[in-house]
Amino acid sequence: MTKSSCRAIRFGTAFTVAAALLGSASIAGAAELRWSSPTDPQTMDPHAVSSAPVLGFLNNVYEGLVRRNKDMAIESSLAESWEPLGSDGWRFHLRDGVTFHDGAAFTAEDVLFSYQRAASEASDVSSWFAPVKEVRIVDDHTIDFLTHAPDPIFPDSIANFMILDKDWAEANGAELPAKETETFATLNANGTGPFKLVAREPGVETVLEANDGWWDDAEHNLTRATFLPIANPATAVAGLLSGQVDLIEPVPVQDVDRIERQDGLTLHRGIEARVIMLGFGHGHDALKYSEETVDGNPFQDVKVRTAVQKAINAEALVDKIMRGNAEVASQLVSPQMKGYSDAASERIGYDPEGAKALLAEAGYPDGFSFGLKCPNDRYINDEALCKAMAALLAQAGMKASLNAMPVRNYWPELREGNFDMYLLGWSPGTFDAEHPIRFLVTSKNDEKKLGSWNFGGYSNARVDELLPLIQREIDPEKRQAMLDEVAMIVRDDVVYVPLHIQPLLWGSKSNIDLTQRADNFLMLRWITVN
Repeated sequence: MTKSSCRAIRFGTAFTVAAALLGSASIAGAAELRWSSPTDPQTMDPHAVSSAPVLGFLNNVYEGLVRRNKDMAIESSLAESWEPLGSDGWRFHLRDGVTFHDGAAFTAEDVLFSYQRAASEASDVSSWFAPVKEVRIVDDHTIDFLTHAPDPIFPDSIANFMILDKDWAEANGAELPAKETETFATLNANGTGPFKLVAREPGVETVLEANDGWWDDAEHNLTRATFLPIANPATAVAGLLSGQVDLIEPVPVQDVDRIERQDGLTLHRGIEARVIMLGFGHGHDALKYSEETVDGNPFQDVKVRTAVQKAINAEALVDKIMRGNAEVASQLVSPQMKGYSDAASERIGYDPEGAKALLAEAGYPDGFSFGLKCPNDRYINDEALCKAMAALLAQAGMKASLNAMPVRNYWPELREGNFDMYLLGWSPGTFDAEHPIRFLVTSKNDEKKLGSWNFGGYSNARVDELLPLIQREIDPEKRQAMLDEVAMIVRDDVVYVPLHIQPLLWGSKSNIDLTQRADNFLMLRWITVN
């Protein structure tokens, strides 16, 4: 099939962040928006990096077969409808008349290509397609995803699977995604979504313009939207207060009251789906950053991991570090998620003396030192949180050497295993408890595309046995019983230490109407400037 020729995305002039903030006027007219967040999307390639800053941003540019509405429910997008193929998989009926930003027609050929690209070893989202056995084109606007076993939640699991134009990618040498290197798709984009990428300067600014040829009805009045990555929270707040920026997310917890009281500004508040937690190097034979413990890894002992959880006062962290703007977490998903386990809702609580006793039982009466890795621009007050936890752990005899860094450097460190303990936040893309089991708890298996974010190498045969049963179980009670069993294994084995459910805190000019979704994706298609 011959498709329209592609055109390259043009680039604007490079500016410094300071100049973009201080040397530019505030929005010119009612249809432009300037917004900021601490983390710049690492790439414009939707298959290269599975992180919220990338996926959230690119949901404004690219689209998938399905999407989530304002209430996080699945609805049609590039697929008008879908139905199960008995127990063999799912058939998707594609929307006719859709074009990419360069004018090329959207067909099943693009879906197949995007699946092959996203499911490849080079992709960071390949685990989404672990259940898929084969993808077959039926005709230009019908495509089948055949699964290894019945998969009732498959449509929910691919809400962030975004479709590229096959001809555009091949013409520009971007047949495969690149995590650590660059391809044409790293800095350029050609989606079907409501906004087009018109300028990209990593770390400085990214400019989008409304796609006048979008297939759906626009609920926004934006003609242009400029994203400014501002790592310093005080600078972001100053930009909002001065009018140089129209919207910031997140609002630093220490500035919540100030923004809420400020005339002309609105604080948008909610609870995110993201659980913040500590992870361990379960599979490491020895600590990598200890001053004295060089012949073993204390974190392989569940008594030591339990001591870590007992040493951390999660309630105090929510009160002091998060200024009360969070909820203590008991497991890897929040109570609002499908499959949350009431059976595992009782949390291992703060008990510093109990922590010391467990360390002594494990053979570390004098404690030990270790390395704690933490981002400083990814989660709300992430570095401050890690500093506070390091102090709490030290009181129990576990002396952390904290290394905080920008998230751009952080993920490669975790993937290389350069940690003893680390901070992680997880928001389940399916809003289902199966999601973190598949990504964070199941044994890492590249062939089956499982455990792709299980950086610590945790492995439990029973969890591995239960996951496929959970994925294909249709009976809600039977499925919940298995989810409960896994949740209790995760809790009792202290696979992770759940800390809190991160709040949603956005600040904007009062003339801005928006929708704040629990996945913390800023969707421009629902923003109006009055």
